[in-house]
Amino acid sequence: MEHEHHHAAPDIPAGANTAKDPICGMTVAVKPDGRHAEFQDETFHFCSEKCQTKFKADPWFYASGRAARQKKAAPANVQYTCPMHPEIVRDAPGSCPICGMALEPMVPSDEPSEELTDFTRRMWISAAAAVPLVILTMGELVALPVRDWIGHQTASYLEFVLATPIILWAALPFFRRGWDSIVNRSPNMWTLISIGVAAAYLYSLVATFLPGVFPEQYRMGHGVGTYFEAAVVIVALVFVGQVLELRARERTGDAIRALLDLAPKTARRILPDGTEYDAPLENIMEGDRLRVRPGDAVPVDGVVIEGRSSLDESMLTGESMPVEQGPGDTVTGATINKNGSLVIEAGKVGSDTVLAQIVAMVSNARRSRAPIQGLADRVSAVFVPTVVVIAIVAFVVWTIFGPEPALVFAIASAVSVLIIACPCALGLATPISITTAAGRGAQSGVLIKDAEALERMAGVDTLIVDKTGTLTMGKPKLTDTVTLGDVTETDLLSLAAALERGSEHPLAEAIVEGAEAQGAPRQEATDFDAVIGKGVQGRVGGRAVALGNAAMMREMGLDTAQAESKADTLRAEGKTAMFVALDGVLVGIVAVADPIKESTAQAIRELHAQGLRVIMATGDNERTAQAVAGKLGIDEVRAGILPEAKKDLIDQLRRDGHKIAMAGDGVNDAPALAAADVGIAMGTGADVAVESAGITLLGGDLMGIVRARKLARATLRNIKQNLFFAFAYNALGVPIAAGLLYPVTGLLLSPMIAAAAMSLSSVSVITNALRLRRVDL
Repeated sequence: MEHEHHHAAPDIPAGANTAKDPICGMTVAVKPDGRHAEFQDETFHFCSEKCQTKFKADPWFYASGRAARQKKAAPANVQYTCPMHPEIVRDAPGSCPICGMALEPMVPSDEPSEELTDFTRRMWISAAAAVPLVILTMGELVALPVRDWIGHQTASYLEFVLATPIILWAALPFFRRGWDSIVNRSPNMWTLISIGVAAAYLYSLVATFLPGVFPEQYRMGHGVGTYFEAAVVIVALVFVGQVLELRARERTGDAIRALLDLAPKTARRILPDGTEYDAPLENIMEGDRLRVRPGDAVPVDGVVIEGRSSLDESMLTGESMPVEQGPGDTVTGATINKNGSLVIEAGKVGSDTVLAQIVAMVSNARRSRAPIQGLADRVSAVFVPTVVVIAIVAFVVWTIFGPEPALVFAIASAVSVLIIACPCALGLATPISITTAAGRGAQSGVLIKDAEALERMAGVDTLIVDKTGTLTMGKPKLTDTVTLGDVTETDLLSLAAALERGSEHPLAEAIVEGAEAQGAPRQEATDFDAVIGKGVQGRVGGRAVALGNAAMMREMGLDTAQAESKADTLRAEGKTAMFVALDGVLVGIVAVADPIKESTAQAIRELHAQGLRVIMATGDNERTAQAVAGKLGIDEVRAGILPEAKKDLIDQLRRDGHKIAMAGDGVNDAPALAAADVGIAMGTGADVAVESAGITLLGGDLMGIVRARKLARATLRNIKQNLFFAFAYNALGVPIAAGLLYPVTGLLLSPMIAAAAMSLSSVSVITNALRLRRVDL
């Protein structure tokens, strides 16, 4: 809905019957033949066809007045950024003031690129002019001596007529960018191209209209040779390179476009009277009841209030197994409902949904800089001035020492040097790989917060993981109740469950559910107190009850020595044993086990194969932790450590020279995630943008870390290939263009071949980066 105007249409006659447009709030004249619509025995009038169409798409939303109550975010203007210099952000398309590259939308859309359309048109026109120019100048090589037929002077004038529109109109964007680079004191590729093309064109102008200013030895047959064809072919080839590059750069945003396409365009709203209809997604508000039919995508994040079904979450998490959901369960927008019909209540809508946050995260990753980029930046800073100096030196050397006509050779070599150098390939090498990798990761449930995290992930040698929820299901179950006195098992469970009802710990839920399943009488606790890392205490039925680990019992002055043997037996089976005390006396043990995730063992094997040492850091006791570690083949166990001690462990390992990745749930693990070289948040959808972590895994299991590691290594390898190619290309191309091989081989590069090489260098870097879209994770 647009902002409410509340102003009247200008053509309302005095005394006319008026109505308010429910869409935009404008006062309009009521006319029998005017734009109107009927809904629930009421007639609504509209100022324009646009408002009428909007109303017809969702009449209940506007007629009920809900539209007026909808909190509207300010319309998000499309912002544009430079793929090489992400700090440049503009509200309109244009070119980067630093490198001259075309700015692109920060969030890719399906809209066609204006620049691509414009450059494609200029490319075809330049190519159309280049063909007759090449025939005019080089026709005799293919038995088409056009120049001899029409005469040298006529041919020169014809070349001028063909070349001038291309140089002064088609190549105008190049000259603008070149001029901007000089004004902004940031010389770049366009500085070199515009100087090279301008030099070739201006020399040719003088040679055509003032041939007398040249010494006799510069005349070839009928007159002085020109470079009109070289200037135009260079422009055409640069356009070919730019069009290929823009097309390739559009493809790097395919992953984000694919994510945006996951969300359905409509949602089936259920009205209070039970009727249902498809409403536009942007009109869905928090609290709306929505029907999700089998095969449909869930429109927004919400909670199931009716029905049961299995949901395919693979597009968000990368996990292929469908997840069973029923009343009270949360569902995520864009997941696919497999079989049953669900009724959900909309929770998070618009930019608050998990999908919207994923898209924002991937967009931000595209704009972040990897440390390896610093090398390219340092080279780029001196690159253009160096190339200009080499071109001047080449010009001077050829003029003094070159064979006759020396000036012709001098101009050809100087223009070739300026044209062949490609700072663009250097600048694109890193960001284009990061962009592609961030999109590929998002498709597999690996969200990259910034490029630095991805680069560091490739060099990690040690992974620290929590046990609960990371290695295990995070859904513990009550397994044993052991009494140590006069208290019955039922009473023991009843006391434990009464205390744990007030706790938010995952193990608490298992005890409460186990007590209810065994029919233990429900009691309530008062004076409840949770002691972090130790347990809980309070009063139940007027008696003091405590439930926790051995450290808590010792703090209360209780001797756990006799009970320890029973507790150790349970721990050896991988169970967590907790002591229960009543009025200062130890009365029993309750044991809970958290089943290991099916994928964990395979993930540990793959992480070992990738050269990682895996350390389990858990608050659980040594015996339980060792039992789990033994089953999984984990290298090292640090048991019984509190959340703050995990940070100390990371600091110690980093001092010893290790590169650490820490995987945690992002809540109590926040300090450790921030301290690690790479923090990995095991997101389950609710905490997608965990601030402390550089990488977020939507799947919430270790296979996500395997995928993140593979992606990081593939990306770093890809960046190194790009940088090597860009450096090697420029290191070889510039000296050859300057004529270094001429004394030995007689080879002098034509400016046209230089232009073709320069265009292909950027395209090859982008094409190599696009291989990351197919990397096997």
